[in-house]
Amino acid sequence: MRLLFALLASGLTALAAPAFAADLSVSNPTVRAVPPTQKVTGAFLTIKNAGSADRKLVAAESPVADTVELHNHINDNGVMKMRPVKEIDVKAGGEAVLKPGSYHIMLIGLKQPLKEGDQVPLTLKFDDGTALKVEAPVQRPAPAAMDHGNMKH
Repeated sequence: MRLLFALLASGLTALAAPAFAADLSVSNPTVRAVPPTQKVTGAFLTIKNAGSADRKLVAAESPVADTVELHNHINDNGVMKMRPVKEIDVKAGGEAVLKPGSYHIMLIGLKQPLKEGDQVPLTLKFDDGTALKVEAPVQRPAPAAMDHGNMKH
C-alpha cells in the first residue's frame, strides 16, 4: 500500500509541474553570431508569463558553452558594465525582455564556433523548478541605426 501511495504521489507531482510551465512562453530567441575565435556570446529572448503568480528565471544551460550565466548591464557612474545576476523577474501577466544593453544570457567558453543559421539549445530554469527548452538561431546583430539628432554639424 505504501508503494502504491508513493507511486501515485510521485506521478501527481510530475503531472503538476508542467502546468506551471504552461503559463510561460518564450518568443524571439536568438544567439549573437561572433567571429570563430571569440569564446563568448549572448542569447536574447522574451519570456511571457500568462499566469497569476510572479516567476523568476534563475538559471540557463546550454551544451554549446562551458558556463551559462544570467547578466544585466548597469550604469556605474556613467560607465556601462555587464554584471551577473541571480535571477530575472517575470511578473504575472507580464514579460521579461532579454536584449542587448539589458538583461541577457551569456554563453561563456564556447565549445565550437557558432555560425549564422546554427541552432543553439537553451534550457531556462525557473524558481519553482520548472524548465523550458528552446532552440535559438544564431544571427548577426542588426546594424545600429545612426542617430543624426545627436550629431554636431
